[in-house]
Amino acid sequence: MQDNTEKMQRFFTACDELITGKFILADTKIGELLRAIAISDDLRGLFAAVTKGFDYPAAKAAYLKQPGQGGRYTRGEAYLPSERSDILAFVFCLLVEFDNGTMKFNDFLLRYFYEDGSYTASYALFVDRVIRPFRDIVRDCYPDLENASPLLRRKQEENRLERLAEKITLERTRISSLSLNKEDAIAADMILTELYASVGRGDLDELKALLCGYLYFLQVADCSDDNSNEIFRLAGDL
Repeated sequence: MQDNTEKMQRFFTACDELITGKFILADTKIGELLRAIAISDDLRGLFAAVTKGFDYPAAKAAYLKQPGQGGRYTRGEAYLPSERSDILAFVFCLLVEFDNGTMKFNDFLLRYFYEDGSYTASYALFVDRVIRPFRDIVRDCYPDLENASPLLRRKQEENRLERLAEKITLERTRISSLSLNKEDAIAADMILTELYASVGRGDLDELKALLCGYLYFLQVADCSDDNSNEIFRLAGDL
């Protein structure tokens, strides 16, 4: 049971690292996710079941729309199927195409998840709309897993807290470089200092309260960006 749980947890860790990681590491993380599926009997069985009889070419035609030109790239629109089993099959097949190179991930991002002409912003949109629901559906298929290994869950939370601390450190540097008035600069630094401390203590209640205050600051100062958005995404996974 423990060995199987560890293999399952490897999959969820790979999903989390895709969701919270950097665009430049996406190819590596997609490969790790697919390897996690390959070594788990349960996951191999799940994806064999959902892909059996699944018409992937028809799904691509239905859910990857390709309208006209936009900027330098042909911008399209991507959707997920309505059925949860079809979502698993569709996303799995997409990831396999990215991994084997038959579909270029960079081109896919800017075609179907174009956001500000930026790979980073487009990637954030992709993981939020595709990988996050994919992960959550698989997790719902194994409700007993949440109670199977407290040690593994604790380690996963520690990893998320470490990534959150890194993002908060980057945020302090970013905010200090902006041309804010003195009062806003002091307020932002105080909030980020306390955010970093709450992450170090693992105090999620305080973290939540401070993030509410920081969200208000970002809205008033109109200075949110990809890094600040990532902080909220990471915190939402805790």
